[in-house]
Amino acid sequence: MGTAQQNFRLQKWISLLSVVLFVAKIIAYYSTHSLSILTDALESIVNVIAGFIGLYSLYIAAKPRDIEHPYGHGKAEFVSAAVEGGLIVAAGIMVLYETVLNLIEQNSLHSLDTGLILIAATGLVNFVAGSICIKIGRKNNSLALIASGKHLHIDTYSTLAIIVGLVLILITKLFWLDKAIALIMGIVIIYNGYKIIRSSLAGIMDEADMELLNKFISILNEKRQENWIDLHNLRVIKYGSLLHFDCHFTVPWYFNVHQAHNEIDELATLIKNEFGDAIELFVHTDGCMPFSCSICNKQNCVERKADFEKRIEWSLRNIISNKKHQLNSPITT
Repeated sequence: MGTAQQNFRLQKWISLLSVVLFVAKIIAYYSTHSLSILTDALESIVNVIAGFIGLYSLYIAAKPRDIEHPYGHGKAEFVSAAVEGGLIVAAGIMVLYETVLNLIEQNSLHSLDTGLILIAATGLVNFVAGSICIKIGRKNNSLALIASGKHLHIDTYSTLAIIVGLVLILITKLFWLDKAIALIMGIVIIYNGYKIIRSSLAGIMDEADMELLNKFISILNEKRQENWIDLHNLRVIKYGSLLHFDCHFTVPWYFNVHQAHNEIDELATLIKNEFGDAIELFVHTDGCMPFSCSICNKQNCVERKADFEKRIEWSLRNIISNKKHQLNSPITT
């Protein structure tokens, strides 16, 4: 099963699960008349809507590239995550609104033990499902799945806070705690929705993923081969679960086309072994120049013009530069 199909199948189950959990929370609310449980149920409405939006986006993202979309349809995941983040913020505002309306009223709470059991069960299920979503989403570079998983974890944490609050209410009989918890959870929900929107906009704007770049550079330094004299002008762009790498790759100038291509194949194999098959690699090859000799540790090179002086460690600072490394260049110090 391909990564896109795996993502779609998992999101389908998450969407169906969100409906079941929403129903359970509504039952818990009508059993207890707890405002904090109502906030949890309101957020679950967003879970249901966002789940199906995420499902549709993964369906679109799984479509093969075509003439109109030469890089595929993966950007649909970022749009989906942005919508989901917006819905989470809307849920938080709804929570605050309902809480403020009920600040003065003295609601009577009852059957709290039944409500506790129901929402505790939904919280446990949400946490497990969210963990699976985040794990598979990170493995397959799917922002839509990661957003769904984080949303489920946010739901779990809010449910946990509500459980703690209801237990305190049972012990202390301080019923105003119900409204205080609802206010706090509304603010937390809005903040987490903002973070998801921020991540999705970063993907839409092709913002550099520093964690991914640092991991990539670390692997290159660790497994660098002697014919890989230089690598620069590196860019990594995400299209949903697809990672697009392009760079300039310096090899010995006297290599023929087939030899240079073999080095690119070695580079591609290394990257795919580390990041999976959902990779596009576009490499422009450069022939080395005389100044490269002092930073080239290739053994027994018959064309060497100068002694080897030092190896340049590739770093985030120099590998994304569009200049070739020179021993006296500021980017190599």
